[in-house]
Amino acid sequence: MLFLEGEIRRLEAEFNMFFAGRLPRPPWETRARVNALVKRHDQSYIRNTADRFRFESLQARYQKFLELWDRQMTNRELGKVGPGGRRTSPVGPPAPVSKNEQAQPDAGTVRFSRDQQLSPDSQTVKQLFNRLAAAKQQVGETPLAIDRLAALVRAQVDKFAKEGKNVAFEVATKDGKVTLTAKPSDET
Repeated sequence: MLFLEGEIRRLEAEFNMFFAGRLPRPPWETRARVNALVKRHDQSYIRNTADRFRFESLQARYQKFLELWDRQMTNRELGKVGPGGRRTSPVGPPAPVSKNEQAQPDAGTVRFSRDQQLSPDSQTVKQLFNRLAAAKQQVGETPLAIDRLAALVRAQVDKFAKEGKNVAFEVATKDGKVTLTAKPSDET
């Protein structure tokens, strides 16, 4: 009985990690193992009344977890925000566009010229930060700090500037994970 209780706790922890974005896929193997354990205990005769009560309590708790996880999986597949999550829009009004900071035709791409001055206060860094933060919040990840993003952008711009190229950063979501990719760009 203690083993079953421990396995249910382990499964609960794995599902929590999956929904928090720390596991790449749901813990189906653990769920199948716990299902087999519950079925085996359910089909056996439990003579002791206290043990039977404890098993039935564990079984009811496990069923409630299954309902919760199935509902969360359905919501995730439908793109709905889970409990505790919220939809947000980018912060503040759109910034004015300067000569080096032209409007981007691709919604997930932000371009930087090799001679552009970059800081956390730069409008293009803020634009990239807003896109990245919005994408991360949609999948339930925590956003990256803007100063860390500015340092990462500066490093990539410097790297590509040595080759005489501009940089395009693309924000994409794949398999429930948000990626930020830097590629050389001919456009400014």
